[in-house]
Amino acid sequence: MTTAVPLDFPDAAVETAVERGLARVESVIRQTAQSEESLLTEASLHLVNAGGKRFRAMLVLLAAQFGDPEGEQVIQAAAAIELTHLATLFHDDVMDEAAIRRGSESANSRWDNTVAILTGDFLFARASRILADLGPEAIRIQTETFARLVSGQVAETIGPRPGEDPLDHYWRVVTEKTASLIATSGRFGAMFSGAPEKVVTGVEVACEALGVAFQISDDILDVCSETGQSGKTPGTDLREGVKSLPVLYALRSIDPADERLRALLNSGPLTDDAEYAEALALLRAHPAIKAAHAEMTRWAERAREQVLGLPASPAQDAFEQLSNFVVERTG
Repeated sequence: MTTAVPLDFPDAAVETAVERGLARVESVIRQTAQSEESLLTEASLHLVNAGGKRFRAMLVLLAAQFGDPEGEQVIQAAAAIELTHLATLFHDDVMDEAAIRRGSESANSRWDNTVAILTGDFLFARASRILADLGPEAIRIQTETFARLVSGQVAETIGPRPGEDPLDHYWRVVTEKTASLIATSGRFGAMFSGAPEKVVTGVEVACEALGVAFQISDDILDVCSETGQSGKTPGTDLREGVKSLPVLYALRSIDPADERLRALLNSGPLTDDAEYAEALALLRAHPAIKAAHAEMTRWAERAREQVLGLPASPAQDAFEQLSNFVVERTG
């Protein structure tokens, strides 16, 4: 089974159900990505065919285990979530001027920015069409989620507001840009499976905390990984001058011994290979990594606490294991 994480499901029946559901979701995505305009179809399937973890779709299917996981609405909701995510990737690549996405040439590189933007718009429209059939509540949740996602992206683009603590800005970006869609994934899965409202709320809160914890773990892996565990080349954020959580913690240091590291981190994108290597080595050895790991553990524990309040079941066990995995993946 291919999932977003190497998760050994505690229950074989749940694993089989999620695996079968992902196959159905993939079929819906591919059918929905078709257009009368051949270029739109080709560009849409270009990213679909590049693979990806389908993490959000997996969360929808896993959350559905708290109700009736076999319903067609669950599959449609998972497909809509994944299509929304794919749409944001097209737009992200344009804003980041990215050349590679999921190991393949990005759409903006293969075609141009216009094609990439319009393809993202097309996939978002397709996701909205699916959700329209699921009812007005689904549309309302999607629009609120997408508004948060866009707000987080804008906040990341323009940086902290005048007088805003950079760390507060980081949390705002992470919860809105990253965790919001992950939270909605869990909400949709529980909601469209017919789970009780208390369960729907609990899963949503747990998934939002998981989303934040996963982002922090990616921040740590970007600095410490040698193998690209986060899905991108290690050190990418550092080289591009992105203020990840370890970087922000390091910049808050007032230790005179950290003056060189602070200077490197404040210099913007590290285009000089020697300076980049120096900054990476200094940051890896800095207490900021330990502090970021502690913060990640706190968010994972928040998710776990919510999960433990859900009905005892194989699905609860799987979510608890996912919470533990977030911490374990960074060592």
